[in-house]
Amino acid sequence: MRLILVRHGQTSSNVGGLLDTAEPGADLTDLGREQAKALLDVLAEEPIEAIYASMLVRTQQTAGPLAGSLGLDVLVRDGVREVNAGDLEMLGDMNSIRTYLETIFHWSAGDLEALMPGGENGTEVYARFDKVVAEVAGSGVNTAVIFSHGAVIRTWTAARADNITIDFAAGNPVTNTGAVVLEGSPVEGWTVLTWEGHALGGPDVDTARTDGPAGEPVDVDE
Repeated sequence: MRLILVRHGQTSSNVGGLLDTAEPGADLTDLGREQAKALLDVLAEEPIEAIYASMLVRTQQTAGPLAGSLGLDVLVRDGVREVNAGDLEMLGDMNSIRTYLETIFHWSAGDLEALMPGGENGTEVYARFDKVVAEVAGSGVNTAVIFSHGAVIRTWTAARADNITIDFAAGNPVTNTGAVVLEGSPVEGWTVLTWEGHALGGPDVDTARTDGPAGEPVDVDE
């Protein structure tokens, strides 16, 4: 199947650079709402059969215009919410953001028991996200969109896709309403076809776009 992971549109917490991960979270800004509407054109060629979103209001607001245009319900699932920032919630200093990002990429590297200070570990995060992906795959649809969050998209994709390195995911943020398109299944595994519109397609991603050095906290899903 084809799985399209889309980060939500811009929020006020994004503008402020804050780790905003708790429910219900910030609403979309005016720009974020325009970004959500623009997805109708961006995804117009995709034969989308199902739309999922997290419990946080910003993903549901982002999914709304697309769902309305296709006559689909937005299926809300807690499992695709953002990585809980725990003790770092609503902080925006460099050390807090670096700790947050370093923790999620420790998970991608296999250290699943690394704990977000006051929050989740990798086993918990991947289990809940995997459960939703398995539900999507089990529904029989060929193409689905999950509206989710930047950090959880990056860490989960780095852990589950066969052609994405941790350094690539760490150095290439998913921007507001950016998309990662994968093909595969929970049983056979996943291959990333495009990352924010840049085609990958094969195992070698060394020449793909990189916005910053691996692990640099250039953007998080706050």
